[in-house]
Amino acid sequence: MFARIFRPAKTAMQSGKSKAEKWVLEFEQREARTIDPLMGWTSGSDMQSNQVRLSFETKEAAIAYAKERNLPHQVIERDDPAPVMKAYSDNFAYRRRAPWTH
Repeated sequence: MFARIFRPAKTAMQSGKSKAEKWVLEFEQREARTIDPLMGWTSGSDMQSNQVRLSFETKEAAIAYAKERNLPHQVIERDDPAPVMKAYSDNFAYRRRAPWTH
């Protein structure tokens, strides 16, 4: 069983500090998921990848957990883009390239 350690991306509804600051340890799927012919739901028989998701405060804690249990793991780093500072008044600036229309 192979584990991935990563920080999830923020959802579109989040701003500021969120759950995306925590590190997550997930297991990869062992077998493909199947589609239920009656309801159309997606399901799988692999309990580890479907229901086990562990959260850690730091990357080091997640790596230590994987090493204690002899789990092969991969750490996936996330590149956070630099924030672009914008002001509301820029919408009405004279130097605006596109004309302002309603």
